[in-house]
Amino acid sequence: MKTIISISLECSEQDYEFTAEFLGQEFHIKRIGVDKDTKQAELLIKQWQYKADAIALEGLRDHQRVGTFELQQKLINRLEGLSQDIPITSGTRLREILQEWSVRHTQNSLKGFFNNSNVLIFSGMNHYRTARVLTEFTENLRFGDPVLQLGVPKFLSSFEALELFAKGSHQILRWTPPHVLSPSVAPIKEWNHYIMRKAMHKADVVVAFYEELERYGLEELAGKTVITAAVSEQRLHHLQEKGVNMVLDYSPQPFKDQTISIVVMEAMIMAAVGKQRERVTDDDLLEIITDLELEPRTLYPNGFKRTSRFAFVIHPLSQQYFRNAKPLDLVSKVSPPVVMNTLERIIAYAPPFIYSRVTGIASPTGAEAEGWLISVGGTPKEIMAHSPEFTYRRLLAAADMAKKLGAQIMGLGAFTKVVGDAGITVAKRAPLPITTGNSYSASGALWAAHDAVHKLGLVQIGSSGKMAGKAMIVGATGAIGSVCARLLAKAADEIYLVAPEPAKLLALKEDIQQESPGANVHVTAKADKHLGDMDMIVTATSGAGKKILDIMQVKPGCVITDVARPLDIPPEDVAKRPDVLVIESGEIRLPGDVHMKDIGLPKNVVYACLAETIVLALEGRYENFTLGRNIEWEKVREIYKLGIKHGMQLASISGVNGVYSDEDLQKIRSLALQKRPELKAQLTASSDQ
Repeated sequence: MKTIISISLECSEQDYEFTAEFLGQEFHIKRIGVDKDTKQAELLIKQWQYKADAIALEGLRDHQRVGTFELQQKLINRLEGLSQDIPITSGTRLREILQEWSVRHTQNSLKGFFNNSNVLIFSGMNHYRTARVLTEFTENLRFGDPVLQLGVPKFLSSFEALELFAKGSHQILRWTPPHVLSPSVAPIKEWNHYIMRKAMHKADVVVAFYEELERYGLEELAGKTVITAAVSEQRLHHLQEKGVNMVLDYSPQPFKDQTISIVVMEAMIMAAVGKQRERVTDDDLLEIITDLELEPRTLYPNGFKRTSRFAFVIHPLSQQYFRNAKPLDLVSKVSPPVVMNTLERIIAYAPPFIYSRVTGIASPTGAEAEGWLISVGGTPKEIMAHSPEFTYRRLLAAADMAKKLGAQIMGLGAFTKVVGDAGITVAKRAPLPITTGNSYSASGALWAAHDAVHKLGLVQIGSSGKMAGKAMIVGATGAIGSVCARLLAKAADEIYLVAPEPAKLLALKEDIQQESPGANVHVTAKADKHLGDMDMIVTATSGAGKKILDIMQVKPGCVITDVARPLDIPPEDVAKRPDVLVIESGEIRLPGDVHMKDIGLPKNVVYACLAETIVLALEGRYENFTLGRNIEWEKVREIYKLGIKHGMQLASISGVNGVYSDEDLQKIRSLALQKRPELKAQLTASSDQ
């Protein structure tokens, strides 16, 4: 039987002793704490050097490698040199491998988990390998070495600064007590503790030894991911009480009933292979790790939770916004039109700012999302009055802000998603993935239309969900319109494609019939010819201010889904036809208890373009999803399915005057039946059968 003695400079209350099988051999492992008494540690090494097969040194600062610089701890060198007969280790080599591997393992298994995360590393000198690999996924790293080791209230934000700090501070640190993992020579420790607390509030990921986290509580650690080592059941319970979302324990645990440190594991490996510390190679360690199938542990103290972060760009849709936004509201209320026009032009040049923090989005899968609404100043009038490059610069400034905040994906809203090449140029130049949200806008349009037709009950819908009626898409060759046409071909018996571009219409019809064999597709340059026969109409034009269709020709009980922004059908036209249901599509109800500033919609309800950004965040799909004017209908279908997976629901059907109640829908149905006696008779006969 092999004997491993762990001599820890920490308290003796945590001592343990057990036997177990490891690498096909029996091991007896015993921990002895010396309560920071280095003299006793030396005596124990001399006592056990002829009885043990390896000695592990725990609870003291290890040798620190920072770039090409290495700070050798004098006490470790002295203790390791007390015996030449058995290996004495502090676990440096194995720890470096496991620290790096744990991050890569998590990034691979939870796709994109560390992308653009805000990471606080208590000591970059103690966790240099962890920090190095994290830079492959995020630039938002801060190191607390000056605060915790020298009492200087300043964080480091680059590896260059960390390496300079290591070289400049090593003469001080080499003489500080080696049994203190993060020493502080500051006379005002409480001030530094306050600084660390503030930094933890802003962090998504915290990298530290467990002992360093003990004095922090729920306020600092709630919702965080913690990267640490040797997390026992007791420690995991404490982290659970502090609200930690996920613990990444980079020390694999080969035994079920006992938690051991990396130092003890390395000592066991040395004893098992029968080599001195200097002769154990990386190949030896890799072979043992793979043979035993050891992996870093991903622990969820409070159940599975993965919090992703997003940003979404909004902008004022008109001068009315200024009357509702402080501090512009006072100026707007008393200013004549000429002043308001000047203010509108000035605001277009303003830098982006955070309009609202968004929290409380919780998917039934356990994933969560939080983010920021970032406002840029241009109204549609100003956006259209300048070159696309004018808007690109503002969107890129917003993207830089989003990156610093820690967002992992950014969505474009309203006119910002259609200006220029509809997000392609912004995505190429932005420091994080971009989506326009147009895929979910198209999906939301059809979702709302189908739901409205079903609630009115004026058109028969089969068991497969297909409508036994006619549907028209006005603006069918546009970005959203073409996708609506492709999907409606699968959801209605007949569809009519309307657009002033004959060649594109013919090409679109050909594509649809190839994708949906047997689809009954008609094309026309103008809507009026067949308008009165339609059971459903989707308007998706970009002709703001132009008359799209004559609502007086529409069939009673028709459902019109207005996808365009600004709307194709003005409120005065809607008022003329109380027997027609005109809805605004693209409104999605988010799961959870969502908190954010008012965006003109009911609580938990957002526009579909924003919902697409949130769905991608919840799914961990940090990628350029919807870009350009040619939307892929496969993506429309995919985002719809992902939305269902994460608990997205169609919001209450809304029109230009707000939400339609059940009474409103019943009134529209009654008026439609009065004007369509033949339909009323048909429905009556059908119900009698």
